[in-house]
Amino acid sequence: QVQLVESGGGLVQAGGSLRLSCAASGVTFSSRAMAWFRQAPGKERESVAVIDWSGISPAYADSVKGRFTISRINEKKTLYLQMSSLKPEDTAVYYCAVVRAGTNIYTGQYDGEYWGQGTQVTVSS
Repeated sequence: QVQLVESGGGLVQAGGSLRLSCAASGVTFSSRAMAWFRQAPGKERESVAVIDWSGISPAYADSVKGRFTISRINEKKTLYLQMSSLKPEDTAVYYCAVVRAGTNIYTGQYDGEYWGQGTQVTVSS
């Protein structure tokens, strides 16, 4: 059974930083692309960042480029999202996901096969 457990969310002032973590189990973590998504109230879920199995080639949504960094430690089966220069519009529930197998993540068209429960990030102005 695949389990993804996010942590690290919270309340932060605009301009601040947070680091999200996602601990994975029940999946061959080191061979799967991983991603972070977010969903704000009243909005559709959107992709934030994705990283291939090796951790070498991440890709980001334009809205977070230069501010967020996705990374992974395969030995720890853990995915991270370092968020800096946070803005109120970054407020959302953040989800980590195992990307659906066989997906070309660099087309920008990818979705999750397995999902975590989400962690709330709130950025105050």
